[in-house]
Amino acid sequence: MKTTLHARHLELDQRLKARIERKLQRLDRVADPPAHATVELTAKASRAADAAHVAEITLVTNGATMRSTSSAATPMAAVDAVIDKLERQVIRAKERLRSARRAAAPLSRSAAGTTVTPAAVEEGGVVEIRRVDMVPMFPEDAIARMEELGQAFFVFLNAQTQRVNVVYRRAGGGHGLIDPIVAP
Repeated sequence: MKTTLHARHLELDQRLKARIERKLQRLDRVADPPAHATVELTAKASRAADAAHVAEITLVTNGATMRSTSSAATPMAAVDAVIDKLERQVIRAKERLRSARRAAAPLSRSAAGTTVTPAAVEEGGVVEIRRVDMVPMFPEDAIARMEELGQAFFVFLNAQTQRVNVVYRRAGGGHGLIDPIVAP
């Protein structure tokens, strides 16, 4: 895991850096490669002794960005607490992705009306027809669903317009929306 360390009002000696990187190996075990962690340590963040040190870690793994912050009396205690939080976030995100894939898999396999016609295969036309119940949703929800499923595009019924739309992942980053209009 690639790591970047920043400190404010605190001296980062080699011993502290080594301890932090050793602790980050816990995240390396659960995060998908390639992962990048940015650790920010701040001392004197609060007048309260038990919250004097703040640790913030931003983890970028497999296109997802996760961030967590924790405060404690010492820098290492803050790092330990924030790594615990972030580890739970990564595991929870992986579980959500797995459960979304499991939920979607039966839909696509048992979609009513899925047929393969031999004549169409011979002619090079439509090979498979899938009929899926469409639930109205907003484009933001469709993007989230597409990302959960790990797909490049997602067809949905737009809750605002009541028309079939497609959201897709753009090559340059971001997302696009196709809102077809039927010509008269």
